[in-house]
Amino acid sequence: MVAARQVPFIDLAAQYRSLQPRMDEAVREVLEGGWYILGERGERLEGAIAGSCGALHGIGVNSGTDALQLALLACGVACGDVVITVPNTAVPTVCAIAATGAEVAFVDIEPETFTLDPRCLADYLERAERPERVKAVVPVHLYGQAAAMEPILQLAGTHGLRVVEDVAQAQGAAYRGQPVGSFGDTGCLSFYPTKTLGAYGDGGMVVTSDGQIAETLRRLRNYGEAEKNRNVMLGFNSRLDELQAAILSVKLDHLESWNNRRRELALLYDRLLADSSVETPREADGNRHVYHLYVVRSSRRDDLRRHLSHAGIQTAVHYPTPIHHQEAYKSLGYPRDAFPESVRATREVLSLPLYPELSEDAVHYVCETLRNFR
Repeated sequence: MVAARQVPFIDLAAQYRSLQPRMDEAVREVLEGGWYILGERGERLEGAIAGSCGALHGIGVNSGTDALQLALLACGVACGDVVITVPNTAVPTVCAIAATGAEVAFVDIEPETFTLDPRCLADYLERAERPERVKAVVPVHLYGQAAAMEPILQLAGTHGLRVVEDVAQAQGAAYRGQPVGSFGDTGCLSFYPTKTLGAYGDGGMVVTSDGQIAETLRRLRNYGEAEKNRNVMLGFNSRLDELQAAILSVKLDHLESWNNRRRELALLYDRLLADSSVETPREADGNRHVYHLYVVRSSRRDDLRRHLSHAGIQTAVHYPTPIHHQEAYKSLGYPRDAFPESVRATREVLSLPLYPELSEDAVHYVCETLRNFR
Protein backbone atom coordinates (compact mmCIF):
# COMPACT_ATOMS: atom_id res chain seq x y z
CA MET A 1 0.00 0.00 0.00
CA VAL A 2 1.34 3.44 -0.96
CA ALA A 3 1.44 5.99 1.86
CA ALA A 4 -0.92 8.93 1.45
CA ARG A 5 1.89 11.38 2.07
CA GLN A 6 5.47 11.41 0.81
CA VAL A 7 8.40 13.20 2.49
CA PRO A 8 11.57 12.88 0.39
CA PHE A 9 14.90 12.65 2.13
CA ILE A 10 16.16 15.51 -0.04
CA ASP A 11 14.74 17.53 -2.95
CA LEU A 12 17.49 19.09 -5.04
CA ALA A 13 15.08 20.23 -7.74
CA ALA A 14 13.27 22.44 -5.23
CA GLN A 15 16.47 24.39 -4.63
CA TYR A 16 17.00 24.83 -8.36
CA ARG A 17 13.46 26.14 -8.82
CA SER A 18 14.06 28.77 -6.14
CA LEU A 19 17.15 30.00 -8.00
CA GLN A 20 16.16 29.26 -11.60
CA PRO A 21 16.36 32.74 -13.20
CA ARG A 22 19.80 33.54 -11.76
CA MET A 23 21.07 30.00 -12.31
CA ASP A 24 19.98 29.86 -15.94
CA GLU A 25 21.56 33.25 -16.59
CA ALA A 26 24.86 32.21 -14.97
CA VAL A 27 25.05 29.03 -17.04
CA ARG A 28 24.14 30.88 -20.25
CA GLU A 29 26.89 33.45 -19.64
CA VAL A 30 29.51 30.71 -19.33
CA LEU A 31 28.33 28.88 -22.43
CA GLU A 32 28.24 32.07 -24.48
CA GLY A 33 31.61 33.22 -23.17
CA GLY A 34 33.41 30.17 -24.54
CA TRP A 35 35.93 29.74 -21.67
CA TYR A 36 35.22 26.62 -19.64
CA ILE A 37 38.33 25.61 -17.66
CA LEU A 38 40.47 27.65 -15.20
CA GLY A 39 38.91 31.02 -15.87
CA GLU A 40 37.89 34.15 -14.02
CA ARG A 41 34.75 32.68 -12.47
CA GLY A 42 36.73 29.92 -10.85
CA GLU A 43 39.29 32.37 -9.52
CA ARG A 44 36.60 34.60 -8.02
CA LEU A 45 34.89 31.61 -6.41
CA GLU A 46 38.19 30.41 -4.95
CA GLY A 47 38.75 33.78 -3.31
CA ALA A 48 35.20 34.02 -1.99
CA ILE A 49 35.14 30.53 -0.49
CA ALA A 50 38.62 30.86 0.98
CA GLY A 51 37.52 34.08 2.66
CA SER A 52 34.35 32.50 4.02
CA CYS A 53 36.49 29.72 5.53
CA GLY A 54 38.99 32.13 7.08
CA ALA A 55 41.79 31.10 4.70
CA LEU A 56 43.96 33.04 2.25
CA HIS A 57 43.88 30.68 -0.73
CA GLY A 58 41.32 28.47 -2.46
CA ILE A 59 42.22 25.88 -5.08
CA GLY A 60 39.30 24.40 -7.00
CA VAL A 61 39.56 20.72 -7.91
CA ASN A 62 37.43 18.00 -9.45
CA SER A 63 35.91 16.54 -6.26
CA GLY A 64 36.11 16.44 -2.49
CA THR A 65 38.04 13.18 -2.76
CA ASP A 66 40.62 14.82 -5.01
CA ALA A 67 40.79 17.73 -2.58
CA LEU A 68 41.87 15.37 0.20
CA GLN A 69 44.31 13.43 -1.95
CA LEU A 70 46.02 16.48 -3.40
CA ALA A 71 46.08 18.25 -0.04
CA LEU A 72 47.84 15.30 1.56
CA LEU A 73 50.37 15.18 -1.28
CA ALA A 74 50.95 18.93 -1.04
CA CYS A 75 51.59 18.48 2.68
CA GLY A 76 54.34 15.97 1.91
CA VAL A 77 52.53 12.69 2.52
CA ALA A 78 54.08 9.94 0.43
CA CYS A 79 54.07 6.19 -0.13
CA GLY A 80 54.85 4.33 3.09
CA ASP A 81 53.70 7.09 5.41
CA VAL A 82 50.79 6.66 7.84
CA VAL A 83 47.73 8.91 7.92
CA ILE A 84 45.23 8.74 10.78
CA THR A 85 41.47 9.16 10.46
CA VAL A 86 38.25 7.54 11.72
CA PRO A 87 36.43 4.41 10.47
CA ASN A 88 33.02 6.10 10.77
CA THR A 89 33.16 8.33 7.71
CA ALA A 90 32.37 8.22 4.02
CA VAL A 91 34.64 5.79 2.21
CA PRO A 92 36.02 8.60 -0.04
CA THR A 93 37.97 9.96 2.96
CA VAL A 94 39.94 6.72 3.07
CA CYS A 95 40.09 6.35 -0.72
CA ALA A 96 41.92 9.68 -0.84
CA ILE A 97 44.47 8.60 1.77
CA ALA A 98 45.09 5.27 0.03
CA ALA A 99 45.52 7.05 -3.32
CA THR A 100 48.61 8.84 -1.98
CA GLY A 101 50.26 5.48 -1.28
CA ALA A 102 50.05 6.08 2.46
CA GLU A 103 48.76 3.53 4.95
CA VAL A 104 45.48 4.29 6.70
CA ALA A 105 45.33 4.09 10.51
CA PHE A 106 42.05 4.42 12.39
CA VAL A 107 41.13 5.81 15.79
CA ASP A 108 37.66 5.74 17.32
CA ILE A 109 35.06 8.48 17.60
CA GLU A 110 33.31 10.36 20.39
CA PRO A 111 29.80 8.88 20.74
CA GLU A 112 28.03 12.24 21.16
CA THR A 113 29.57 14.05 18.19
CA PHE A 114 30.55 11.11 15.91
CA THR A 115 33.90 12.87 15.34
CA LEU A 116 37.48 11.85 16.09
CA ASP A 117 38.09 11.28 19.80
CA PRO A 118 41.29 13.13 20.80
CA ARG A 119 41.84 10.65 23.63
CA CYS A 120 41.97 7.80 21.12
CA LEU A 121 44.33 9.82 18.95
CA ALA A 122 46.62 10.44 21.92
CA ASP A 123 46.58 6.74 22.79
CA TYR A 124 47.47 5.77 19.21
CA LEU A 125 50.34 8.23 19.02
CA GLU A 126 51.74 7.08 22.36
CA ARG A 127 51.65 3.44 21.28
CA ALA A 128 52.81 3.84 17.65
CA GLU A 129 55.53 1.29 16.90
CA ARG A 130 57.12 3.47 14.22
CA PRO A 131 56.11 7.03 15.04
CA GLU A 132 58.39 8.46 12.35
CA ARG A 133 56.04 7.03 9.71
CA VAL A 134 52.97 8.88 11.04
CA LYS A 135 52.75 12.06 8.98
CA ALA A 136 49.20 13.41 9.09
CA VAL A 137 45.77 13.28 10.69
CA VAL A 138 42.47 13.83 8.87
CA PRO A 139 39.75 14.93 11.32
CA VAL A 140 36.31 14.60 9.72
CA HIS A 141 33.71 17.25 10.55
CA LEU A 142 30.83 14.81 10.27
CA TYR A 143 27.13 15.53 9.63
CA GLY A 144 27.80 19.29 9.96
CA GLN A 145 29.49 19.10 13.38
CA ALA A 146 33.07 20.28 13.95
CA ALA A 147 35.60 17.89 15.41
CA ALA A 148 37.41 18.86 18.63
CA MET A 149 40.14 20.82 16.89
CA GLU A 150 41.97 22.32 19.87
CA PRO A 151 43.19 19.01 21.38
CA ILE A 152 43.72 17.55 17.90
CA LEU A 153 45.97 20.47 16.95
CA GLN A 154 47.86 20.20 20.25
CA LEU A 155 48.58 16.53 19.61
CA ALA A 156 49.52 17.20 15.99
CA GLY A 157 51.94 19.92 17.07
CA THR A 158 53.56 17.71 19.69
CA HIS A 159 54.04 14.85 17.24
CA GLY A 160 54.88 16.87 14.13
CA LEU A 161 51.78 15.90 12.14
CA ARG A 162 50.14 17.72 9.28
CA VAL A 163 46.43 18.37 9.78
CA VAL A 164 44.14 18.02 6.76
CA GLU A 165 40.53 18.82 7.68
CA ASP A 166 37.74 16.95 5.90
CA VAL A 167 35.08 19.67 5.63
CA ALA A 168 32.94 17.87 3.03
CA GLN A 169 29.87 17.78 5.29
CA ALA A 170 30.38 20.97 7.27
CA GLN A 171 30.91 24.04 5.12
CA GLY A 172 29.80 26.98 7.25
CA ALA A 173 30.25 25.17 10.56
CA ALA A 174 32.46 26.62 13.29
CA TYR A 175 34.49 25.51 16.28
CA ARG A 176 34.71 28.08 19.08
CA GLY A 177 33.75 30.85 16.69
CA GLN A 178 36.28 29.97 13.98
CA PRO A 179 35.24 28.44 10.63
CA VAL A 180 36.16 24.82 10.04
CA GLY A 181 38.77 24.49 7.35
CA SER A 182 40.92 27.24 8.86
CA PHE A 183 42.52 25.22 11.67
CA GLY A 184 44.75 22.74 9.88
CA ASP A 185 47.34 23.02 7.15
CA THR A 186 44.46 22.62 4.70
CA GLY A 187 40.68 22.30 4.68
CA CYS A 188 39.05 20.13 2.02
CA LEU A 189 35.56 20.87 0.69
CA SER A 190 33.18 18.81 -1.40
CA PHE A 191 30.59 20.30 -3.74
CA TYR A 192 28.79 17.03 -4.37
CA PRO A 193 25.15 17.98 -5.09
CA THR A 194 23.79 16.96 -1.67
CA LYS A 195 26.28 19.02 0.34
CA THR A 196 25.43 22.28 2.11
CA LEU A 197 26.96 24.02 -0.95
CA GLY A 198 26.38 21.63 -3.83
CA ALA A 199 27.26 21.81 -7.50
CA TYR A 200 25.31 20.22 -10.37
CA GLY A 201 27.91 17.48 -10.60
CA ASP A 202 31.21 16.80 -8.87
CA GLY A 203 33.50 19.50 -7.55
CA GLY A 204 35.76 20.30 -4.63
CA MET A 205 38.21 22.82 -3.20
CA VAL A 206 41.18 23.00 -0.88
CA VAL A 207 41.54 26.08 1.30
CA THR A 208 44.78 27.01 3.02
CA SER A 209 46.69 30.00 4.35
CA ASP A 210 50.05 28.45 3.43
CA GLY A 211 51.26 30.01 0.18
CA GLN A 212 53.67 27.20 -0.61
CA ILE A 213 51.00 24.53 -0.18
CA ALA A 214 48.64 26.58 -2.35
CA GLU A 215 51.20 26.85 -5.15
CA THR A 216 51.92 23.12 -5.00
CA LEU A 217 48.20 22.39 -5.20
CA ARG A 218 47.76 24.61 -8.25
CA ARG A 219 50.49 22.63 -9.98
CA LEU A 220 49.25 19.22 -8.84
CA ARG A 221 45.71 19.82 -10.12
CA ASN A 222 46.98 20.79 -13.60
CA TYR A 223 49.46 18.11 -14.70
CA GLY A 224 52.25 19.46 -12.49
CA GLU A 225 52.60 22.58 -14.62
CA ALA A 226 54.38 25.65 -13.28
CA GLU A 227 53.41 27.40 -16.52
CA LYS A 228 52.13 26.31 -19.91
CA ASN A 229 54.18 23.39 -21.24
CA ARG A 230 56.62 23.46 -18.29
CA ASN A 231 55.91 20.54 -15.99
CA VAL A 232 57.90 20.57 -12.78
CA MET A 233 56.29 17.67 -10.89
CA LEU A 234 54.08 14.67 -11.45
CA GLY A 235 50.52 15.93 -11.47
CA PHE A 236 46.88 15.20 -12.16
CA ASN A 237 43.92 16.46 -14.13
CA SER A 238 41.70 17.76 -11.33
CA ARG A 239 40.15 21.14 -12.05
CA LEU A 240 36.87 22.78 -11.10
CA ASP A 241 35.26 23.86 -14.37
CA GLU A 242 33.73 27.26 -15.07
CA LEU A 243 30.16 25.97 -15.31
CA GLN A 244 30.30 24.56 -11.79
CA ALA A 245 32.08 27.69 -10.56
CA ALA A 246 29.26 29.85 -11.93
CA ILE A 247 26.61 27.61 -10.35
CA LEU A 248 28.39 27.59 -7.00
CA SER A 249 28.83 31.37 -7.08
CA VAL A 250 25.07 31.83 -7.33
CA LYS A 251 24.51 29.37 -4.49
CA LEU A 252 27.24 30.78 -2.25
CA ASP A 253 25.18 33.95 -1.74
CA HIS A 254 22.54 31.78 -0.05
CA LEU A 255 24.74 29.42 1.97
CA GLU A 256 24.46 31.32 5.25
CA SER A 257 20.67 31.60 5.05
CA TRP A 258 20.41 27.92 4.08
CA ASN A 259 22.57 26.89 7.02
CA ASN A 260 20.47 29.04 9.34
CA ARG A 261 17.36 27.32 8.00
CA ARG A 262 18.94 23.92 8.63
CA ARG A 263 19.60 24.97 12.21
CA GLU A 264 16.00 26.16 12.63
CA LEU A 265 14.63 22.86 11.37
CA ALA A 266 17.04 20.94 13.58
CA LEU A 267 15.83 22.86 16.62
CA LEU A 268 12.25 22.02 15.64
CA TYR A 269 13.18 18.35 15.38
CA ASP A 270 14.89 18.57 18.78
CA ARG A 271 11.79 20.05 20.39
CA LEU A 272 9.31 17.65 18.81
CA LEU A 273 11.44 14.57 19.52
CA ALA A 274 12.23 15.44 23.13
CA ASP A 275 11.40 12.42 25.32
CA SER A 276 10.86 10.25 22.24
CA SER A 277 12.40 6.81 21.72
CA VAL A 278 15.37 8.20 19.77
CA GLU A 279 18.48 10.06 20.83
CA THR A 280 18.69 13.39 19.02
CA PRO A 281 21.99 14.97 17.91
CA ARG A 282 23.88 17.22 20.28
CA GLU A 283 25.67 20.39 19.30
CA ALA A 284 28.98 20.30 21.16
CA ASP A 285 29.74 23.25 23.42
CA GLY A 286 31.26 26.11 21.43
CA ASN A 287 30.31 24.57 18.08
CA ARG A 288 28.10 25.87 15.30
CA HIS A 289 26.51 22.77 13.82
CA VAL A 290 25.13 23.26 10.29
CA TYR A 291 23.18 19.99 10.15
CA HIS A 292 24.20 18.74 6.74
CA LEU A 293 22.41 15.70 8.15
CA TYR A 294 20.03 15.36 11.08
CA VAL A 295 21.10 12.04 12.59
CA VAL A 296 19.24 10.31 15.42
CA ARG A 297 20.19 7.10 17.21
CA SER A 298 17.95 4.12 17.92
CA SER A 299 18.72 0.63 19.15
CA ARG A 300 15.90 -0.49 16.81
CA ARG A 301 17.09 1.56 13.84
CA ASP A 302 16.07 -0.83 11.08
CA ASP A 303 12.56 -1.35 12.48
CA LEU A 304 12.16 2.40 12.88
CA ARG A 305 13.30 3.00 9.32
CA ARG A 306 10.70 0.54 8.01
CA HIS A 307 8.02 2.21 10.12
CA LEU A 308 8.84 5.61 8.63
CA SER A 309 9.04 4.21 5.12
CA HIS A 310 5.56 2.74 5.40
CA ALA A 311 4.36 6.27 6.18
CA GLY A 312 6.04 7.67 3.04
CA ILE A 313 9.05 9.14 4.85
CA GLN A 314 12.43 8.60 3.21
CA THR A 315 15.45 8.20 5.47
CA ALA A 316 19.09 7.22 5.00
CA VAL A 317 21.88 5.58 6.98
CA HIS A 318 25.23 7.39 7.13
CA TYR A 319 27.04 4.98 7.32
CA PRO A 320 25.91 1.33 7.57
CA THR A 321 29.36 -0.28 7.54
CA PRO A 322 32.49 0.88 9.39
CA ILE A 323 35.36 1.11 6.95
CA HIS A 324 37.48 -1.53 8.69
CA HIS A 325 34.62 -3.98 7.94
CA GLN A 326 34.65 -3.11 4.23
CA GLU A 327 36.12 -5.80 1.97
CA ALA A 328 38.50 -3.36 0.30
CA TYR A 329 40.15 -2.52 3.64
CA LYS A 330 40.31 -5.93 5.35
CA SER A 331 44.03 -6.00 4.52
CA LEU A 332 44.56 -3.34 7.20
CA GLY A 333 44.14 -6.17 9.68
CA TYR A 334 41.79 -4.64 12.22
CA PRO A 335 39.52 -7.06 14.14
CA ARG A 336 35.80 -6.58 13.65
CA ASP A 337 35.32 -5.48 17.26
CA ALA A 338 37.92 -2.72 17.00
CA PHE A 339 36.64 0.86 17.40
CA PRO A 340 33.47 -0.02 19.35
CA GLU A 341 31.91 3.46 19.20
CA SER A 342 32.20 3.55 15.42
CA VAL A 343 30.73 0.07 15.15
CA ARG A 344 27.85 0.95 17.49
CA ALA A 345 27.10 4.11 15.52
CA THR A 346 26.77 2.18 12.26
CA ARG A 347 24.11 0.00 13.91
CA GLU A 348 22.10 2.85 15.42
CA VAL A 349 22.26 5.99 13.28
CA LEU A 350 19.39 7.14 11.09
CA SER A 351 19.30 10.34 9.04
CA LEU A 352 15.92 12.06 8.89
CA PRO A 353 14.85 14.43 6.08
CA LEU A 354 16.47 17.84 6.44
CA TYR A 355 17.15 20.41 3.74
CA PRO A 356 16.45 24.16 3.55
CA GLU A 357 13.31 23.78 1.45
CA LEU A 358 11.73 21.24 3.81
CA SER A 359 8.51 22.57 5.33
CA GLU A 360 7.88 22.74 9.06
CA ASP A 361 4.66 20.85 8.43
CA ALA A 362 6.71 17.97 7.00
CA VAL A 363 8.93 17.97 10.09
CA HIS A 364 5.81 17.77 12.28
CA TYR A 365 4.59 14.79 10.22
CA VAL A 366 7.96 13.01 10.50
CA CYS A 367 8.09 13.53 14.24
CA GLU A 368 4.46 12.52 14.82
CA THR A 369 5.08 9.33 12.84
CA LEU A 370 8.29 8.62 14.73
CA ARG A 371 6.67 9.14 18.10
CA ASN A 372 4.01 6.57 17.14
CA PHE A 373 6.70 3.92 16.62
CA ARG A 374 6.30 1.01 19.03
